[in-house]
Amino acid sequence: MSNEEVFLTKEGLAKLEEELKELKTVKRKELAARLKLAISYGDLKENSEYHSAKDDQSFMETRILILEKMLTKARVVDESSMDTTKVSVGSIVILNDVEYSEKIEYRIVGPAEADVLDNKISYESPLGKELLNKKVGSIVSVNAPMGIIKYELLEIKLL
Repeated sequence: MSNEEVFLTKEGLAKLEEELKELKTVKRKELAARLKLAISYGDLKENSEYHSAKDDQSFMETRILILEKMLTKARVVDESSMDTTKVSVGSIVILNDVEYSEKIEYRIVGPAEADVLDNKISYESPLGKELLNKKVGSIVSVNAPMGIIKYELLEIKLL
């Protein structure tokens, strides 16, 4: 993880803080119990339950470190002072796929809270980069695996 600021919406910050709290309290206790049970089976060398729990513990502790680092570098986007005349982190954009005349709505977020299934795209994604600082009426082109896709920016709004 780089030393750059991590841009988050208020919702994104709350979600990461909740995940960290859950990992440090509930999940750590659950894993400790799993390890204790696995150790009781004896012979740790060939104990698959023990090795699985240790792997899960390693993954969880790494995630805790990543979250803690992200949260120390977090910069929450102040939506109350956002300019809705241009796209920025936190903006909701309504786009029109020029070729297929299909409307699509995305929220521009930081990479830590991007979730395409929830229509949240990172400002670091190809489309996010193209949209930043654009105004309504702008046409943006994105290079996708199927070719270049053109979108017209129809509307910028806030949550």
